[in-house]
Amino acid sequence: MAKGLQGFLWTMLLLFCAIQELGSWAMHTAVEGPGLGEPGDPALLAGGRVKRGWVWNQFFVVEEYTGTEPLYVGKIHSDSDEGDGSIKYTISGEGAGTIFLIDEITGDIHATERLDREQKTFYTLRAQARDRQTDQLLEPESEFIIKVQDINDSEPRFLEGPYIGSVAELSPIGTSVMQVMASDADDPTYGSSARVVYSVLEGEQHFTVDSKTGVIRTAVADLDRETQDRYEVVIRATDMAGQLGGLSGSTTVTIVVTDVNDNPPRFPQKMYQFSIVETAPVGTAIGRVKAEDSDVGENTDMTYQVKDEEGVEMFKVTTDSNTQEAVITVQKPLDYESKKVHTVVVEALNKFVDPRFVDLGTFRDQTIVRVSVLDVDEPPEFRPPSDLMEVQEDAHVGSVVGVVTALDPDTANHPVRYAIDRSTDAERIFDIDAKTGAIVTGKVLDRETAGWHNITVLAMEADNHSQVSRASLRIRILDVNDNPPELATPYEASVCEDAKPGQLIQTISVVDRDEPQSGHRFYFTLAPEATNNHHFSLLDIQDNTAAVHTQRVGFNRQEQDVYLLPILVVDSGPPALSSTGTLTIRVCGCDSNGAIQSCNSTAYVVSATLSPGALIALLVCVLILVVLVLLILTLKRHHKSHLTSEDDEDMRDNVIKYNDEGGGEQDTEAYDMSALRSLYDFSEIKAGDGGGGPGEGGPGRNPASELHALPQWVQSPDLDFSVFRDYICRKVEQADEDLSVPPYDSFQTYAFEGSDSPVPSLSSINTWSSGSEQDFSYLGGWGPRFRQLAALYAGRRGDEDSEES
Repeated sequence: MAKGLQGFLWTMLLLFCAIQELGSWAMHTAVEGPGLGEPGDPALLAGGRVKRGWVWNQFFVVEEYTGTEPLYVGKIHSDSDEGDGSIKYTISGEGAGTIFLIDEITGDIHATERLDREQKTFYTLRAQARDRQTDQLLEPESEFIIKVQDINDSEPRFLEGPYIGSVAELSPIGTSVMQVMASDADDPTYGSSARVVYSVLEGEQHFTVDSKTGVIRTAVADLDRETQDRYEVVIRATDMAGQLGGLSGSTTVTIVVTDVNDNPPRFPQKMYQFSIVETAPVGTAIGRVKAEDSDVGENTDMTYQVKDEEGVEMFKVTTDSNTQEAVITVQKPLDYESKKVHTVVVEALNKFVDPRFVDLGTFRDQTIVRVSVLDVDEPPEFRPPSDLMEVQEDAHVGSVVGVVTALDPDTANHPVRYAIDRSTDAERIFDIDAKTGAIVTGKVLDRETAGWHNITVLAMEADNHSQVSRASLRIRILDVNDNPPELATPYEASVCEDAKPGQLIQTISVVDRDEPQSGHRFYFTLAPEATNNHHFSLLDIQDNTAAVHTQRVGFNRQEQDVYLLPILVVDSGPPALSSTGTLTIRVCGCDSNGAIQSCNSTAYVVSATLSPGALIALLVCVLILVVLVLLILTLKRHHKSHLTSEDDEDMRDNVIKYNDEGGGEQDTEAYDMSALRSLYDFSEIKAGDGGGGPGEGGPGRNPASELHALPQWVQSPDLDFSVFRDYICRKVEQADEDLSVPPYDSFQTYAFEGSDSPVPSLSSINTWSSGSEQDFSYLGGWGPRFRQLAALYAGRRGDEDSEES
């Protein structure tokens, strides 16, 4: 059928072209250009011809030609062509030589390729007529157009697809959904090839389309998203205005049905059951329930609430915004013994209600939640929960302060035992009876020390001490009048010698550590021992203070400068307690204005008591005297030591050290021996002492015998060591006379020893004498400081003598 239709179309087009060919007309174009009609034109001069022009038909070519032979397009002809073949026709321009070919002799133009108007609607070419012999233009070039004739070869196309539209469910009939549009590539100005009409191929039960505009509309009013949420509608576009033989194209349009809140929430069950232990704290989640809603998006948002009064009191319902579930939590403590099962009515309702669908019914639903309370072993409970007790501070040890009571709330009702948390009563001021819960005093109470006590009482099951309850208990110590009133401070007052009777000299106030409920009331009077007092009077002012006034004219410091006034203070009790305080009154000298000048009786009369300032001044004076005495003693000792050092130089400070080694005593150039001898005036010492020294030896002692006392020396008859002996004796005498100076050791270093010295080494290593030859009796003449040393060596000498005998 398609091939027959195509053959019919080609037949109609060929007929149309034949009619155009029969009605062709000659077209003469006057060409103004170089070489034609102008002076000097060779063609014009040679032939003397007049202007000539082109003769051709109007050219059209049908697109999509499928024949095997080249398609004849038309013929170009010059009126100068006499048919002798002397003129050669050529063409140039678009498609010349490729698409379009021309017969050089006849001027016939043929199309050799299949043309498509949708790609190119016309071709512009230029025609030339040339002399075949000279190849010169006989006519100016002429431009002509070959127009491609359209046929209905392009079907309508939906270029903007795929299409997706939406419409709300339950929309009325005729609601616009969207618009589709198809385009046809055929020539809209030629025939009806590009005139498109629309129709529905699939989905016409629910949607329609406008044949001219392509607007899709609803065909029914009961679109239900919960039943079907999308539709696939096929739309067809046909050209030739829908006539027979027109081409068509189609597209699929997806139409999404959007949701409206037309469905109320519904609980899947009419009853839910949960269980929870009775010890669950407030805020514990019991369970979750959820109402189903067929809608989507915000149309499913809902809230939950408790409808019955019992449920509102015991439970709380909140909405989980993420899951849209109702969360049931405990709002008050549960008690298995009081109620084992609770019934709660939970209602769900939509948060956003569309008023257009109110007539569809109520948008809420209810369900019953049954909560079972599970029994657990609970600790005892204090009843009643009183936290305040009172006791008098004079209560005896063991007195009952109060009784606490706790009961086991479980059905078993186990016996309860009591105790006190000792971390709150470390001093064990209170005790408790483990069985009865009676709290008694464990120590003597004193409100003035601690007026309140906070303790924690423990109650536990007798057979399960892990079940413990705690109760904080405050115990207030009630005051009793057990402290007498006392003067606020040790009062001291002053009175001028010229004071007049009735003059106020001091106001007295008292303090009392007790705190009676009715307040303090104190009474003042002079103590009985002051009944013979005629110098001062005491006046009770009735406001817990008293005033002391003078009662005579003038006072004399010389006779008495201090008065002691005993004052008796009594409180209001009960029982009434009293104490006696003393007011010290000093008699002072005053100026004419009454200003105190001095409170001393005379310069030689010392006050019985000293003020702190006077004591400090006295201590400072004593300290200054001590410092002065120490300074004088230090200066005196320093002066004495200075004089001693001037008379006798201490050999400790005159040590001369030689680190070089000479050639012996014969070498007199190595160092100057006078440097050693210049330190001491040996001749002076010899002349003064006569070659002897103090002590037992006296002047008659032989110096040679003294040499035996030094074990390091070797006796030589040529040498005289009396100078050294005398020097040591003088030092010993000085040490014995000055008891404040400790003994010093004199140490001399001789670092040089000659090779030919007549005196051998001073070292005791090579001494010629043995220990038995030493005589230490001279140590007894060195004074009391060396007495112990002399005794040691004398004893050693005696032992040796006895051994020898």
